[in-house]
Amino acid sequence: MSKLAIIQKLEKRQLKKEITSFNIGDTIRVHTRIIEGEKERIQVFTGTVIARKGSGLSETFSMHRVAYGEGMERVFLLHSPRIAKIELIKEGDVRRSKLYYLRGSSGKASKVKALIGRRSKKKEAEATVVVDEAPAPENTDVDTTSTTE
Repeated sequence: MSKLAIIQKLEKRQLKKEITSFNIGDTIRVHTRIIEGEKERIQVFTGTVIARKGSGLSETFSMHRVAYGEGMERVFLLHSPRIAKIELIKEGDVRRSKLYYLRGSSGKASKVKALIGRRSKKKEAEATVVVDEAPAPENTDVDTTSTTE
């Protein structure tokens, strides 16, 4: 067995099984495990995905957000054990693969159009699934006659 095959086999075991699918321009919330001494806590970073790079175990994504008037950017490893959860908040409709132009912008210029398409309709269809409910059984233990006159 070659060295490359052994490395690929080891990397495949370390890949996360369930990852929320997101694209460039989406607004996501990343829950990161922070370890300080012996304590562990979860820190949430919410922002817009401006880039995705790499593949396999070394895949990264960059996020950008403006907080307190300052723009901040953070790069996350997609398959890192430090990432507890990724939540998709809003899907963005963009035409570029890298949104580096958001770095210097503020106000309306830094907005990404919302996607009003395929996935949103799919989610609405899942939410409107009707479950047949059986009628509630009548409670025969309670006396409904009134004794006050």
